[in-house]
Amino acid sequence: MTRVKAVSKILYYLSKILALGYLVTTAYAIICLLTNWNIAAYGDGHSLHIFYPFTGRPFLNIASSPSYIIFSFLVPLVLYSVFFQLASGVFKVFYQPKLFSLHHITQLRRFYLLNSIAPGIAALCAALFVSVQQAVWVLVIVHLFLGAFAWFMAAIFKQGLRLQNEQDLFI
Repeated sequence: MTRVKAVSKILYYLSKILALGYLVTTAYAIICLLTNWNIAAYGDGHSLHIFYPFTGRPFLNIASSPSYIIFSFLVPLVLYSVFFQLASGVFKVFYQPKLFSLHHITQLRRFYLLNSIAPGIAALCAALFVSVQQAVWVLVIVHLFLGAFAWFMAAIFKQGLRLQNEQDLFI
């Protein structure tokens, strides 16, 4: 169990960093798009470069249509920020002294609900406004599998909590 705790702690911090990175990137992109700061059009005006802060080096390359910006750029950035934040909560569960708790089940529940519902809804909504590539549908399926796996883990944790509470009654 020592290795599990060590690996889960590393993955917790890595997930936190990735969540923060996605969040900062999203906020920076929104600021640039709303203020037209650090942006330049290219490719006959159909695409935009969002530059690294205070440089002329492209950081993000996106299509300039509003529907693309919202559904193919900003929504995925926000969802992956939330995904990594919730993943960090799941990884944190595995290095805590008490494994089975209501809080840990809640962390798993949030993670499986996000993975089971949000990607499909986001892709279906996006399909109304932009062309959704096949790779996106593959990611939706991958997230459904992640959601199912987390749902199984939550069921195991519920059973573990029930058994743990029964054991506490007899001690």
